[in-house]
Amino acid sequence: MTTVHASAVLVGARAILIRGPAGSGKSRLALALIEAANTGQLVFARLVADDRVLLEAVHGRLLVRPPDVLAGLIEVRGLRIRRIPHEPVAVVGWVVDLDADDAQRLPPSALRATLASVTLPRFAIPSCADPLPVVLAALRTTAAEADLG
Repeated sequence: MTTVHASAVLVGARAILIRGPAGSGKSRLALALIEAANTGQLVFARLVADDRVLLEAVHGRLLVRPPDVLAGLIEVRGLRIRRIPHEPVAVVGWVVDLDADDAQRLPPSALRATLASVTLPRFAIPSCADPLPVVLAALRTTAAEADLG
């Protein structure tokens, strides 16, 4: 298992792995996705881990778990660390990179990230963008494209 500085949120059946430098908004995006489920914008979203995650490749899938000492804990800026419901493990479906140097307004093709020998779709978000609308649109259009497929 590999420890990575990231957050993860289970959205539907797959987790979103949120990476980025310190202060880039990983916890804020995780909370926003959970709130989007609470308000009906998403069917389901629950924290897997915040700040650090454990990644493991199993049978061609990338699993994400929280380290035991951080399970259920998330930083809420202005309120410090809070305990919320969490999932003990999830399969990663997407990677979101915040403050990504290679983010483009119209990426030339689908971006990918390879972690622990598993290749996944990747969304590169520039520092000037609010990541929530981008991630929600990506989730909706990816689901729609799969339905058409």
